[in-house]
Amino acid sequence: MVEELLAAGVAAAVGVTVYVATAARIVKQYERGLVFRLGRLRAGVRPPGFTMIVPVVDRLRKVNMQIVTLPVPAQEGITRDNVTVRVDAVVYFRVIDPANAIIEVEDYRFAVSQMAQTSLRSIIGKSDLDDLLSNREKLNQGLELMIDSPAVGWGVQIDRVEIKDVSLPETMKRSMARQAEADRERRARVINADAELQASRKLAEAAGVMADQPAALQLRLLQTVVAVAAEKNSTLVLPFPVELLRFLERAAEAQPVPHDREGGARAAERSPAAAPGVKPEASESAPQPEPAPSGTEPDALDAAPLPDAERAAVEAAPDTVVGASAVPELPDVVPESGTWPAAGAAPAAGRSRADPAEEPLP
Repeated sequence: MVEELLAAGVAAAVGVTVYVATAARIVKQYERGLVFRLGRLRAGVRPPGFTMIVPVVDRLRKVNMQIVTLPVPAQEGITRDNVTVRVDAVVYFRVIDPANAIIEVEDYRFAVSQMAQTSLRSIIGKSDLDDLLSNREKLNQGLELMIDSPAVGWGVQIDRVEIKDVSLPETMKRSMARQAEADRERRARVINADAELQASRKLAEAAGVMADQPAALQLRLLQTVVAVAAEKNSTLVLPFPVELLRFLERAAEAQPVPHDREGGARAAERSPAAAPGVKPEASESAPQPEPAPSGTEPDALDAAPLPDAERAAVEAAPDTVVGASAVPELPDVVPESGTWPAAGAAPAAGRSRADPAEEPLP
């Protein structure tokens, strides 16, 4: 009898141990438990910790209450200003009602992902490119509102939605780069022009001071020379004062032009026909007149006025011309044609120059 009781007690203990091992469940701190008995949801949510269910009859479903980070795949769309872009985002959400998250929707993760993709494409079509690039906070709020509206009935709360990246075509990137470069160049030119204006005003004031005090200009010149010489250059450029050039110009204008007293002598030197005893060279194109008889040659002193020194030289040597390097000699025979030959030509046959009686007067 004792043995039977001992065997029954051991069997009961084993049965209780098996039951406890089968019915015992542990719910973690970040989870909540839902019990389905014969497929029907029992009221109440099992809190974290140790809990018991009826084996074979009950089924425990655990729901994660942590915030879930769900990346949204890149969506390609056309903005309101007809620009093709690719936008991807990320959604942060968590379950606030485990019962609705299990009963109202089959897979709340997949449902939130699909809703985020459709809402993102809708936001792209309603926004401009500038809004996508610069006004993302407003777009994030609108996207969060669009996803959160249907997700409330699923027991899911959308904490935050962020647009991660906006991919533009290469042509659009180059166009925007040129636009940004042009804008920066415009601002640089405006700043440079403002600086030039301020510098010109200061230079005008400095020029006024230097005009009142000419010594200031000389000091400035010396400072420039010192600054150039400080660089130890082999060549020193020394500016020439403009005032000195103006002084020389006024002095040149005030000086009278001297009279050329030797103009007659220079003219006589250029025309050897005015000298006595010298016959001009015959030109090939124009014939020369016949020479006058001896004793009737014009006086060279009457032909051109000469200074006293040159007049004395002409009277001492009447057969030469002052300033002439070479005078051709005339032949003693008068040509029959009545014209003298050119310089260097052989004398033609004719009458002698020494018979003036046989030559008819012109």
